[in-house]
Amino acid sequence: MVAYGAEQRVLVPAIQAGWLTQTFVHWPYRPDQVQSLLPAELTVDEYDGAAWVSLTPFVMAGMRPPGVSTAWLPPFQETNLRTYVRHRNGRDGLWFLSIDVSSPLMLAARAVGAPYSLAKLIVSADGDAMTYAGSRWGGRASYRMVVRPGEPIAPTERDVWLTSRWRAYTRRFGMLWETPVEHEPWPLAGATVEVRHETLLDAVGLPAPAGEPVVHFSPGVRHVRLGVSRPCAARRDSDALRSGSRRLPDRDRAAGQLR
Repeated sequence: MVAYGAEQRVLVPAIQAGWLTQTFVHWPYRPDQVQSLLPAELTVDEYDGAAWVSLTPFVMAGMRPPGVSTAWLPPFQETNLRTYVRHRNGRDGLWFLSIDVSSPLMLAARAVGAPYSLAKLIVSADGDAMTYAGSRWGGRASYRMVVRPGEPIAPTERDVWLTSRWRAYTRRFGMLWETPVEHEPWPLAGATVEVRHETLLDAVGLPAPAGEPVVHFSPGVRHVRLGVSRPCAARRDSDALRSGSRRLPDRDRAAGQLR
C-alpha cells in the first residue's frame, strides 16, 4: 500500500517550499504503454490493472534553502507530467515524464536528470473556475484546461494512491537517483475538468487517453521538505518500509484519516 502520510522524515532538506492551487488530472493507460518510457530499474505501478499518468499544474511558493525563514524566490508556476513506479528494491515513487517550469533557476535540477523545460505558464482563478495553461519554449508542447473544484472529500484508497508519493526517481550519469519528500497529507476536493488543448502526452510518446480522467483539486500543502538527491540503493530497505510509514490497510482507513 501507498502511505497516506510521509514515509520518512527529511531532517535536512535541500529545499523548503509550498505547492499551492494544485490540480491532479489522472488518465489510465495500458501498463506496457508506460513501461516502455521507464528505465530498466523501474517497473510501472498499477492500480485496478492500469498504469496511470497524471498532469499536475500548481504554484511553487515560499521556496527557500534550509534554515532560512523567508522565500528567496517569488512564487512561480510548474506543471508536471508523471507516472507511478516501483524500484527493483520494492520502494514506490514517481517518475517524471516532463516538468515545465517558469523559473530558469529550476533548470539546475537537470544535474540529477530531472526533465525540466522552460515554459510560459498561467494559473488563474475566475469565479469558481481555475484556468491552467502552458506553452513550452520552442513550441514543442502546450496545454490549456479549465478546472472546477468541488467539495472536500475523505480520500479513498485510490485517491491516496494517485496523490500521495514520497520519493521521486531520476536518471543521470548512468545511475538512478532518489529524492525524498515530506509534507502534510494533501487536502483533496473532487473536481471536473475541461481539457481544451493538450500535446504534453504526445510529446513524451504516449497516445491520446482512452478513458476519462480522475480529477482532484487541492488548495495545496505549505510545509514541503525536499531532501538531497542520492543514488538509489540496490537492496530492499525493509526497515525503512516498516518504520515511520503510516500505511492504509483498507479503503475505510483511508477515508477515516480526514474525519
